[in-house]
Amino acid sequence: MKVMASVAFKAPYLEMLPEFERVTGYRIETLWLPTVEIMSRLKGGEIVDLVALSASGIDELINLGKLKMASRIEYLRSGIGVGIQKGAIRPDLSNVDAFKHTLLSAKSIAYSTGPSGVYLALLLEKLGIAQTLQAKIKIIQGELVGAVIERGDAEIGFQQIPEILSVPGIDYVGPLPDEIQQITTFVFGTHMQAGNISAINAWVAELRSARAIP
Repeated sequence: MKVMASVAFKAPYLEMLPEFERVTGYRIETLWLPTVEIMSRLKGGEIVDLVALSASGIDELINLGKLKMASRIEYLRSGIGVGIQKGAIRPDLSNVDAFKHTLLSAKSIAYSTGPSGVYLALLLEKLGIAQTLQAKIKIIQGELVGAVIERGDAEIGFQQIPEILSVPGIDYVGPLPDEIQQITTFVFGTHMQAGNISAINAWVAELRSARAIP
């Protein structure tokens, strides 16, 4: 079975995969890719069995006839988190004004081309600081924002909380303030030309079991 998945799924997924493969005998090949790349490859005709992506991405692929409507199953919800370089002074995220001050004081800011980055760009416009910050914003495609922070190419970054937490070489500060937080729902979808439906259903059921819920 072949899967394309957002990194937001990665922690519970990898924790449960070895035992699932041992018990069932199924073998699962997983490609961990940014949302933009998953969408591009599937729109271009690539075939996989299962897709794990944001609800908006899954719905678009269903509307394009790439995924089965009946296979759409919600899995987890995630807010946007903030990461900084290891050992750096932790910024104040207690409210919107503190958040704005943190960004205006930062030397460099990173966010992705995925749903969290799209939202961040709109948020900065709404807060009236997008133009002021423009020169120090790095829009990341093809890798985790945390990886960019870890190697020192950005001082602070934003991505889905599970994606920020998946990079051990940075510090997780916390979520966005509640007043400006956005929750993204992540969903499974089965490809129209998927092969082993029994394996897909078993793996999705295992991931959605009580011990997999974050």
